[in-house]
Amino acid sequence: MVLIDGKKVSADLQEELSATIRHDRSITGKLPGLTIILVGQDPSSQVYVRNKAKRCKEIGMNSTVIELPDETTLEEILERIALLNADPETHGILVQQPLPPHIDEMSVTLAIDPEKDVDGFHPENIGKMVLGHFESCHISCTAYGILELLGRYGIETSGRHCVIVGRSNIVGKPMANLMLQKLDSANCTVTVCHSASKEIATLTRLADILIVAVGKPGFITAGMVKPGAVVIDVGNNRIGDASTKSGFRYVGDVDFDGVSTVASAITPVPGGVGPMTIAMLMKNTVNSFHRSNGL
Repeated sequence: MVLIDGKKVSADLQEELSATIRHDRSITGKLPGLTIILVGQDPSSQVYVRNKAKRCKEIGMNSTVIELPDETTLEEILERIALLNADPETHGILVQQPLPPHIDEMSVTLAIDPEKDVDGFHPENIGKMVLGHFESCHISCTAYGILELLGRYGIETSGRHCVIVGRSNIVGKPMANLMLQKLDSANCTVTVCHSASKEIATLTRLADILIVAVGKPGFITAGMVKPGAVVIDVGNNRIGDASTKSGFRYVGDVDFDGVSTVASAITPVPGGVGPMTIAMLMKNTVNSFHRSNGL
C-alpha cells in the first residue's frame, strides 16, 4: 500500500514555485502578490489565513491580510475588492469563507476579477475549466491539488472509473469535471454520489479511484472499497480524543485503518489533501502573475 504524502508533495511544489519566483524577479523586478480578506473572528478561519500568509512568505511572495469585523457590510467588502481588482501589485484575491450570515457569498465571488480569483470559484473560471480552457483559468485549489497528487505519484487514471462522494461546489463538482477532462491525470469515467444516492456502497465498490468529500468522520469503510483502489480522502473532521493534549484530533471521511488494508494507495488525514490546497493557491497566484506580466 502506498501512502500518498501530500505534505511532501506540497513541500516539493513550494520549492519549485520559490525557484520560479526568484527567476521571474530577476527578469521583471516584481513579485507575485496575494491579498486575503478575513471577515469576523472565526478561529478556524484565522488559523487557515495565518497558514496561507506564512506559506506566501516562505516561497518569496508578497502577502497582505485585511482583517474586517463581523459587522462589516457587503458594500464595504465589495469596495475593498474593487480596489484590489485595480491594484497591479495584487495578483490574487481570496476572501476567506465562511463569511458572516448577513454577507451574500455569491455577490462577493462575482465581484472578484476572474484573473485574480485564485480560489477558482468565479463562474467564468468554472466555465473555462468545464470547457477545458486551462491556459486562461484558475482551477479550484482542492481539486487541482488532488490532480497534482495523482500525477506526481504516477497513478494510472485514463479509462479508469472514478467515483466521487460529495457534490459540493468547492470539491465534488469541480473534481468531477476535472476527472472527465482529457488530461494526463484524469480522462476517467466518472460517477458522483451524494446524499440522495441509493446504495452508495455498491457504487463506491466500483471505483478504481475513490475521492471522498462529505464531512462525515469514517464514512467510508473497508467493505465499501474495491481491493486495489486508490482512495483520496478530502475530509478534515475534528473529533474528541482525551488521549491528546488538545483533547481532540483530526480524522478524514475514510476509516483509514480499515481502508488502508484493501487500498493500493491512500491519502492520510492530516497530511494528505490539506497541504496541497494551500500549495495550489500559491501556484494559481504565480500563474496569475505570469499572465499579468506576459510571462
